Amino acid sequence: MVQQFDRLEPMGHSKRHGEILRLLKEEGTVTIASLADRLGVSLETVRRDVKPLTSDGSILKMHGAVGLPSIAGEAPFERRMRENADAKRAIARMVAATIRDGESIMLDTGTTTSFLARELLGHRRLTVVTNSSDIARTLATVNGNKVYMAGGELRSDSGAAFGVSAIEFVSRFSVSHAVISTGAVDAITGVMDYDLEEAEFARMVLSRGQRSLVVTDHSKFGRQGLVQVCGFDGFSELATDRPLPHDIAAALAQAGARLSIADGGSED
Repeated sequence: MVQQFDRLEPMGHSKRHGEILRLLKEEGTVTIASLADRLGVSLETVRRDVKPLTSDGSILKMHGAVGLPSIAGEAPFERRMRENADAKRAIARMVAATIRDGESIMLDTGTTTSFLARELLGHRRLTVVTNSSDIARTLATVNGNKVYMAGGELRSDSGAAFGVSAIEFVSRFSVSHAVISTGAVDAITGVMDYDLEEAEFARMVLSRGQRSLVVTDHSKFGRQGLVQVCGFDGFSELATDRPLPHDIAAALAQAGARLSIADGGSED
């Protein structure tokens, strides 16, 4: 009986290890709290389960979350477009419904903002300002839209322009809706990214809108980025697809920003 018990216990751990790796392959990063909830175990059990996986290099531990080594930084743009695509599409559909024909919108480059551009194809007479060639291509020359694209050297990965000239260009505009996507949201630091120029551009975008909106799927919560874009007081609304972790929800509420959740619920 002792031998049978010794064999069964590792199998239990192994099964959870496999489930943890499966979730990470699907979602990129997952918070410890989310893993505990979805696996039906305690936070301490999850921490114990991930310890050998971090020790052997299978996964990386971040602030309150874990992720696969290959996606600890920003993955190539096309790959990121496939990650959590349903969640990003739901967020984009919700945000698009709040934008009216004839309004102006500024979008930075990102997978969720690219999904938003596609959801805006049914709108008419939009004025769009962006640094993304993907977004510009999507919305230019259709439905009477006007599209202004920031100049500068285009990144080979995302086809977006960054640098001083791009920031100066968008700083001339004032729009109804300023929307950025983000690589990480941390309860202490706020909205973060992995690239200095992208963070600087996103910060400028947020400052140009009557409404300033951060769009991000749940996998970015608890991630620790490299460069701060802004604190929670740097934007007016956060749009996502799931309820926030408690610490991030508290920080958002303290800053007075609005929370919108694409699965049908929204909170102030």
